[in-house]
Amino acid sequence: MPSVTEALFRDDAYLTGAEATVLDVNDRGGIVLDRTVFYATSGGQPGDSGTLSRADGSTITIATTVTGETKDEIVHVPAEGSALPEAGETVALAIDWERRHNLMRMHTACHLLTVACPFPITGAAVGETESRVDFDMAETIDKAEVTTALMAMVEADHPVYAQWIDEAALDANPGLVKSKNVRPPTGTGRIRLVCIGDDASIDSQPCGGTHVKMTGEIGPIHIGKIEKKGRENRRFRIRFGAPPQA
Repeated sequence: MPSVTEALFRDDAYLTGAEATVLDVNDRGGIVLDRTVFYATSGGQPGDSGTLSRADGSTITIATTVTGETKDEIVHVPAEGSALPEAGETVALAIDWERRHNLMRMHTACHLLTVACPFPITGAAVGETESRVDFDMAETIDKAEVTTALMAMVEADHPVYAQWIDEAALDANPGLVKSKNVRPPTGTGRIRLVCIGDDASIDSQPCGGTHVKMTGEIGPIHIGKIEKKGRENRRFRIRFGAPPQA
């Protein structure tokens, strides 16, 4: 039967460490804990890396984090050659915070892009220095104009927060789902919305990822490139920093 891992990051994305108990080490060497601050790969956001420290002072390097048999089972994948803990051990968790914080900033920036470009999303991938979002759109759009719209929302320093709604509320408001082909997972009875702006005045969409608390924390960003990926598909690449000077 799959284990259930308490996802501490879901309530506080700024937690960088915690103590946890090892529930299991699966047949592929993946480590399952009773609770974790490590985000598992999902929704275009990569899983966290970091370390688990054991009582004997040794450290296990975690290369990435993924989901197991269910979304509630979070598996910490150790680096090749790492020693493995025993079930029942207590370990101290520490994520690579600089990497996570960059991913949080980028993921929030992707949400802002879906406001600046209100078209159905056909794909996305969050990265540490560059992210991409694909839109179902045919018209040409100026990347400088999109950058200006993004930076206006960043500089306004809007609050970013999560709230929960029941599945019936999502069914009654299908426009909350911006992805063209992927629906948020259902079956638990509730859906997590990530909201931007007072009373979600800027944006609100289902998302299980980690985000910054204020849009100003994203810092300078720009659209580095817009690529044509089909007759009605455009790929936007978001990068940190100001646009390069022509």
